[in-house]
Amino acid sequence: MPSNDSTKRAAPRIYLAGPDVFRPDSAQVFEALRAACERLNLLAVPPSDGNLPAGFDGDDEAHAQRIYEANVALIRGCDGVVANLGSFRGLEPDSGTVFEVGFAIALGLPVVGYGVPASTYAQRVGAQVDCQPDSHGVLRECATGLMVEGLGQRANLMLTRSVVALADDAEDALARLARRLGVG
Repeated sequence: MPSNDSTKRAAPRIYLAGPDVFRPDSAQVFEALRAACERLNLLAVPPSDGNLPAGFDGDDEAHAQRIYEANVALIRGCDGVVANLGSFRGLEPDSGTVFEVGFAIALGLPVVGYGVPASTYAQRVGAQVDCQPDSHGVLRECATGLMVEGLGQRANLMLTRSVVALADDAEDALARLARRLGVG
């Protein structure tokens, strides 16, 4: 029996987490992600700027709250998340993106990350910060004595253990998530 439009499964909604919203070319970045989603029968859901009405006269606190509420609502309405976990202003991913990943995981949504180099986190920290192994072989920052998380992970273990995968790039991440959601 042929299917009609009313029996077709809706394209899964994918929240596009990451610091790309801060880029001067963010519109082009999100358009490329949207096009990649479309090719995979996914619906791209970019982060919201709070959907402020024209003439919004609220202060920064009100604006920040609107952005937070809008993005939490968007994540709740999605079937999965693709997250740019590349280094942002240092050696770690954007903290807002990390929050969104954790929130999505708490909701039971699958998350695929991208943008993380293939090297280990400890290797990247060791290349930027003066570190030495202690008497037990634990890598520590020389200036502070703080342990540098090891275990061979590409990022903090709370991220690497919670995401479905760390993909090579955004398109690979979307393809992996599409497969996980049974699309494409």
